[in-house]
Amino acid sequence: MTISDLAVYLQMSQSSLYKLVQRGSVPGHKVGRHWRFHKVSIDKWLQEASAKRPRDANR
Repeated sequence: MTISDLAVYLQMSQSSLYKLVQRGSVPGHKVGRHWRFHKVSIDKWLQEASAKRPRDANR
């Protein structure tokens, strides 16, 4: 998955996503100049982030 694919999947701007990726907040890797992401890793990352949120934040 490319960064533009991931931005659509996560419903966020590419510029915001680049910032998260460069900080190491999002699981991905660079291939040459381009970032690539595995959907399974992204889904796992989303689940883990969701599990860390307090229950009140989900309301």
